Amino acid sequence: MLQLDAVSKRYKDFSIRNVSINVKSGDYYVLLGSSGAGKSLILEIIAGLIKPDSGKIYLNNEDISRKKIQNRKIGLLFQDYAIFPHLSVEKNIAYALKNKGLSKEKRHKKIQQLADTVQVMHLLHRKPMTLSGGELQRVAIARTLAMKPDLLLLDEPFSSLDVILKNDLQQILKKLNDSGLTIVHVTHNYEEALALGKHVGVMYGGEIIQEGEVEEVFQSPRNQFVANFTGLNNFFKANLQKQENSRSGIATISENIKISVLNKTSAQGNGFIVIRNNDVLIQLEKPASSAQNNFKGTVISCTPARFGIELVVDIGIQLTALITREAVESLQLKKQTSVWLSFKASAVRFIQ
Repeated sequence: MLQLDAVSKRYKDFSIRNVSINVKSGDYYVLLGSSGAGKSLILEIIAGLIKPDSGKIYLNNEDISRKKIQNRKIGLLFQDYAIFPHLSVEKNIAYALKNKGLSKEKRHKKIQQLADTVQVMHLLHRKPMTLSGGELQRVAIARTLAMKPDLLLLDEPFSSLDVILKNDLQQILKKLNDSGLTIVHVTHNYEEALALGKHVGVMYGGEIIQEGEVEEVFQSPRNQFVANFTGLNNFFKANLQKQENSRSGIATISENIKISVLNKTSAQGNGFIVIRNNDVLIQLEKPASSAQNNFKGTVISCTPARFGIELVVDIGIQLTALITREAVESLQLKKQTSVWLSFKASAVRFIQ
């Protein structure tokens, strides 16, 4: 589908070097990295806005490295939406259908179909200035889809959206990808990679330093930067089921490991749970606190970390706790020490 072969671009004070990416048809590929890593530059090169100094770009096995942007079947959504402010939502979507040779009836039908796909049917006669950020983003997607792109590029699509709008847009993008649309999504937010990505590439200093399936990259970071950037030591596949008359749910990781989750949304089913290591408490005796998650386990490693000591405890799965050096000395913690591990249901994040 999409292949970048050793693509490089040099500027005076920054460069991307030998970037190679393979995105299969129907994939959702997330390019993850901090600001200034070169992620957006990669998108602009793929789209044809910027020409690489070296390397090749292939789309559906065709070399498009020197093709003009209008001759590439690629849709690019910027952070600022780029909606025409003087046109209604309907006319913004219709703009991409100009010169397509469609009859008025077919064009109207296509606009209706696209508006329904991104849930803006009720907004067709509105002007952009009256729309929210989430609504503008959906209009931009509809207009881009009208071009029938083989590939959709997204540059930080959730950067200005609140949680509810973000969740709505995530569901739309999931449906588009499930329908077969190939997507490359740039972000600095690991939760977006977990919620949407099938494959992820982590970018740092103009290079991709690790890529693979989302679960593989997050569970097995190859170096300290990837581990620190994702910040995920406790990251597990789980099935969440709500409890009746309660805001809590039960996330099942395995037959013997079930974790209470304070579920602030209506989400349930298969997904991932994330527990920050500094939310995990370690004690020698069973805790008498209000924490709903309490497990007995065995310390299997103690490793110095930037802000203390990382303790890995085997409770049937391996959970990591970040505690102070003073706590390690006070509790005399070492390998094979039997401990109790606890964390609140509100400390558990469910990502779907």
